[in-house]
Amino acid sequence: MSADLAVVLGLLTAAIGMFAWGRPRMDAVALSMLVALPLTGILTVGEALAGFSEPSLVLIAALFVIGEGLVRTGVASRLGDWLASRTGGSSTRLMAMLMLAVATLGSVMSSTGVVAIFIPIVLRITMRLRIAPGQMMMPLSFAALISGMMTLVGTPPNLVVNNELFRGGYAGFGFFSFTPFGLPILLLGIGYMAVARRWLTDAEPEEAARHGRLTLAQLIRDYGLTGSSHRLRIGPDSPLAGRSLERLRLRGSHGLNVMAVERSERFATTFLNATGETVLRAGDTLIAQFDGPEERLEALAARLALQHSPLRNLDTVRKPHPIGLAEVIIPPDSPLCGRSVLEAEFRSTYGLTVVGLRRGLVPWGAGLLEERLQAGDTLLLVGPWKELRRSQRGKRSFLLLNQPEDLEELSPASDRAPQALLSLGVVIVLMVSGVLPHVLAVLIGCLMMVGFRCIDLDSAYRAIHWQTIVLIGGMLPFSLALQKTGGIALAADGLVRLTAEAGPYALLASLFAVTALTGMFISNTATAVLMAPVAMAVARETGFSPYPFAMIVALAASAAFMTPVSSPVNTLVLGPGRYRFSDFLRIGVPFTLLVMAVSLALVPLLLPL
Repeated sequence: MSADLAVVLGLLTAAIGMFAWGRPRMDAVALSMLVALPLTGILTVGEALAGFSEPSLVLIAALFVIGEGLVRTGVASRLGDWLASRTGGSSTRLMAMLMLAVATLGSVMSSTGVVAIFIPIVLRITMRLRIAPGQMMMPLSFAALISGMMTLVGTPPNLVVNNELFRGGYAGFGFFSFTPFGLPILLLGIGYMAVARRWLTDAEPEEAARHGRLTLAQLIRDYGLTGSSHRLRIGPDSPLAGRSLERLRLRGSHGLNVMAVERSERFATTFLNATGETVLRAGDTLIAQFDGPEERLEALAARLALQHSPLRNLDTVRKPHPIGLAEVIIPPDSPLCGRSVLEAEFRSTYGLTVVGLRRGLVPWGAGLLEERLQAGDTLLLVGPWKELRRSQRGKRSFLLLNQPEDLEELSPASDRAPQALLSLGVVIVLMVSGVLPHVLAVLIGCLMMVGFRCIDLDSAYRAIHWQTIVLIGGMLPFSLALQKTGGIALAADGLVRLTAEAGPYALLASLFAVTALTGMFISNTATAVLMAPVAMAVARETGFSPYPFAMIVALAASAAFMTPVSSPVNTLVLGPGRYRFSDFLRIGVPFTLLVMAVSLALVPLLLPL
């Protein structure tokens, strides 16, 4: 092993370690490697930046825009509503239709986006049918992962592998080249989850089972808010009167979290959102949260001339008033990850107030303001319906889980759904026919989406998952560095030597196993970036066709079923499904072995060696 190869492997090990640790962010790690490689002298600056000139990066970015267009026009949510109307009350039928719908939609748009769309839909359906959410959330995430095996554009790893074929001078895969493998795996997944989901938790809130929906009382109990909500009427002599909430800083100085302000006018009572600019008046009633003993609150009320009365529930802040209550989840790519509730400035940034935090099944008590948010955390927010609606547009910092039934329609361009479907259809036809390169076909679809006003340009830029783009562009130089230092040839030679006596099937099995195990700790996109060159080198060294080796890596990269951190879609369903880490191991490991067996049977058959 040369000194240069040792340096590259050291940097690669450091990158994988940071990916597995989760700190810093994946895109920051990729940028660090992008800087480090030229500093070693192994790559020039131009070679290190060459990854960002790959057509696959433009293709991936454009697909994010098309997916957002489908969301904004309501195409995705209408599919969910259609699904809900066809279940017939059968949980097995619901699961099968859910997996089919998610895999179909995820084959042409971001699987993470599909899961984010379907989580609240599935929660509503399960509550209506009195089914535990845990019975459906893992089938949802598994179907989203399988969607990456359905088409060429189903997931970024497919495009990474396809790009490696192009770099090797080969024709690449067609749009539906993955479908003969993905469809049997999807059917296998439906049959497997019909049995395996019964091993998951079947516990559900008693009130949800009784009423067929998650009640407000259940939310309050889940977040440990029972007894912490109060009504405080401002007396005429109160020092709060005439001052704004920003100046008073009641939360920081007194531990009083004001959620809404009830104001009695001459003919009606109105509810005001509690923003920093809200100026309090004598006679206003504060709907507030206070974490502390009753004696402290009574002493505070006496000092500030407030008339205290307990608030048994939060019905006061629900419809018909403009102030609402909603449960949200923090996605893995949220800018809120790593920031405290206080640093996130929810009230000034989003016009919303955080009243509860849950991590898994555990509600967070004291220290809510200082606790740093993590992917998968669920928050209980209070604020105007219009702000809850606005928070879901463009770049989403959090995703609505339990949407109030009276929340307004979240599709700002719902009247342009036919145009969005037409744009998508044109993209698919152009890609399948091969008339134009795939990247041009998708860019045409983006221009059609913008031209039809399915999405505006600002929203289009916000829709692009830049973290994924930077991750791929920053990690691609590793393949060139490994090639220049002999690392790819060394890895390929090692795999060939280990399986020399066993034949090509053992080679394919080894590639699948190494790719799937690597994907347990780092993103499937980064896994594909690392393993695709190895697969191509193995094919060259053995004299076999590169297509089966490239396909086995792509399928294994999507087989991220084994842990909740293997893929963002698994992380998203962790909280709503009330899962533990061991649930994914119990269900995901056997299914990964089944997917491996099916892949090893089909790949050499359909893509001859």
